[in-house]
Amino acid sequence: MGRYLGRKLLIYLLTFFFAVTIDWLIPRLMPGNPVDTMIARMALRADVAEVLRSYYIRAFQLDLPLWQQYLNFWIALFRGDLGISTWLFPQPVIAVIYRAVPYDLLLLLPAILLSWIAGNQVGAMAARVRWLDNTILPLGYILTATPYMWLALLLAWALGHVAGLFPIAGAYSFNIRPHLSWLFIQDLLWHWFLPFTSLFLVMFGGWAIGMRNMIIYELEADYSRYLEALGAPQRLIRKYAFRNAMLPQITGLALQLGAIVAGALATEIVFAYPGTGYLILQAVQNQDYFLLQGCFLFIITGVLLANFIIDIIYALVDPRTRLGMTGE
Repeated sequence: MGRYLGRKLLIYLLTFFFAVTIDWLIPRLMPGNPVDTMIARMALRADVAEVLRSYYIRAFQLDLPLWQQYLNFWIALFRGDLGISTWLFPQPVIAVIYRAVPYDLLLLLPAILLSWIAGNQVGAMAARVRWLDNTILPLGYILTATPYMWLALLLAWALGHVAGLFPIAGAYSFNIRPHLSWLFIQDLLWHWFLPFTSLFLVMFGGWAIGMRNMIIYELEADYSRYLEALGAPQRLIRKYAFRNAMLPQITGLALQLGAIVAGALATEIVFAYPGTGYLILQAVQNQDYFLLQGCFLFIITGVLLANFIIDIIYALVDPRTRLGMTGE
C-alpha cells in the first residue's frame, strides 16, 4: 500500500507541476496585458495614464523577463501569495477566491454526489425493471446530451421568468446582507435551486445510463451465468453485479470532478452565481492574469486531491487492486 500510494503521489506531484506551469503560461499568451485594461477603465489623460502604466508594470513585475516572472511565481506560490487582482485592485487574489469557494462547494458538491448516488440507484433498478428501463433510457440520453448552459437558460426562463417561482440571478437577494440566520439561509437556498437543478439533471442522466449498461453487462458475464447455473438466488447475483458495476462508476466520479468545471462555468454565467466559474469569466474579460491563474490553481488542486482520494478508495473497494500491490 505504501509503494502504491508513493507512486500515485509522485504522479500527482508531476501532474501538478506541469498543470500549474501551463496555468501560468496560458494567460500570458493572450494579446495585451492586464495593466492596459486596468488603465483603460480609468479614462485618464494620456500623460497621467502613461505614468500610471509604467508604475503598475513595475509593481506587477511585468517588465521582467518571462523566466524571472515564472520563478517569482513559484517562490510566491510557496509563500501562499497568489498576487493582486487587477480587476478588483488592490484586493489579493486569494481573498477574492476565498469569497467564491463557499458558493462553489455549495453548488457543485451536492450536484455531483447526489446525482451520482441517485443515478446509480435508478440505473441499477432500470436494468431489471422493464417499464423503468423504457422510461429512464430515452430520458437519460436526452439529459446527458443536453448542454449545461441550454438547460440553465431553459430553467431560468420557465421557472424563473414565466412561472416566477425562483430568482434567476445572484446567490442571494440584493437587499439582504450575508449573515447567519434562517432568513438568509432560506434566501440562499431559493437562489441555489435553479443552478443546482440544471447541473443535477444533466449529470443524473449520464450516471443512470452508465450504471444501467454496466449492470446488464455484468449480468451477462461468465461468473453471473455460473452462479445462475449453481442455483444461486437472483438477489445474490444482482448484488455481485452491482458491486462490480460500481468500480467504473467510482472512476467516473473522479473524472466528473474535473469535467464539471466547464458546466459550472456556463451555469454560473447564466445565473450570475458568484462562484469560481463566474470569476474565470471576469478574469478573461479583464485580462487579469493573477486572478485567472489563481482560479485555475484552485481547480487543479481540487481535482488532483479528489482523484487521489478516489485512488485510495478504489484500492480499498477493489480486491484486485489490493492483490496487485502484493504481486499476486
